[in-house]
Amino acid sequence: MKILSVVGARPNFMKIAPLHRAFEAHPGIESKILHTGQHYDEKMSDIFFNQLGLPKPHFYLGIGGGTHTYQKANVMLAFEKVLNDEKPDLVLVVGDVNATAACSITGVKMGYPVAHVEAGLRSGDRKMPEEINRIITDAISNYLFITEHSGLVNLAKEGVDDGKIFFVGNVMIDSLIYFREKSKSISVLENLGVKPKEYILMTMHRPANVDNAESLKDIIRIVKDATQRKKVVFAIHPRTSNNLKKFGLYQELEQIENLILVGPQGYLQFLRLMDNAALIITDSGGIQEETTFLQVPCMTFRDSTERPITVELGTNFLMKDLNPITVKKQMEEILDGKSKQGEIPPLWDGKAAERIADILYRENSGKV
Repeated sequence: MKILSVVGARPNFMKIAPLHRAFEAHPGIESKILHTGQHYDEKMSDIFFNQLGLPKPHFYLGIGGGTHTYQKANVMLAFEKVLNDEKPDLVLVVGDVNATAACSITGVKMGYPVAHVEAGLRSGDRKMPEEINRIITDAISNYLFITEHSGLVNLAKEGVDDGKIFFVGNVMIDSLIYFREKSKSISVLENLGVKPKEYILMTMHRPANVDNAESLKDIIRIVKDATQRKKVVFAIHPRTSNNLKKFGLYQELEQIENLILVGPQGYLQFLRLMDNAALIITDSGGIQEETTFLQVPCMTFRDSTERPITVELGTNFLMKDLNPITVKKQMEEILDGKSKQGEIPPLWDGKAAERIADILYRENSGKV
């Protein structure tokens, strides 16, 4: 059985790595990887592939930036050619990036079964491009692999056939468990001059938070408040950095005492930083899940979350806006030891990819 797995943006790499390992270990599965190039920083892509033990992609489409329409259209055209040449038994997509929707549409249109890993997640906010990608992909995929209970509820509401849905756990957590020990040998804390649990880790990149001057001023205020308590390691996204410079605010951020500004980090470096942080401040999707497993408090700046288990059971606090007063109050409570004690969600045990490999082979063994 030949499975063609699609990666687009960097978070996909961490999801594909355990799947590729599980497929390679399975005697009945041949695994091939296609990289669309949606995240076109090749230096960072190479770091991620090397650290995660992924082979050089069997196919690279080279579709870089541009509008959502440009990315999807060009991925679809290029992916069609690969499918015509390669003729896999199944196309596997992960997450909710443009490549996920584009390749699932192309695969289904050309008659190939499609499996969606991390299916059923919903934020309820259709202004988010990722939400549209999730809805489209889930509506047309043949296999839907669920990470948390809310996925089952959401797909049931949408009338999806139960026979397509499999609750398997979380492949992001598979990667985290697999690489956690290895990350402990990475000297990023020592290089930055920070000690375990004596710093706050921060990331911000979503357009709603970083594309206007007022939000950026709020972020700077939040950073200033945080540095009154602990050192802050801010892994600054290129979009955030560019906008701070555009609005003439970068120098103000740079001059904050107790702030350590760093660029995008490799997977192992960032895992060690997360594992040892006293608190994480972010607007990322995946970090909510990783901090829940690591039992590290996390404040997530978004109107809604497609991963409610991280709030209901985990260590995540959903912050609806960037109001520095509200943020400071929540931050103080967490740092004063009043944070909730999270639990690790069901099936987040490092074996999700193995379950997926077994299910796909079992369901297709008579068809290939």
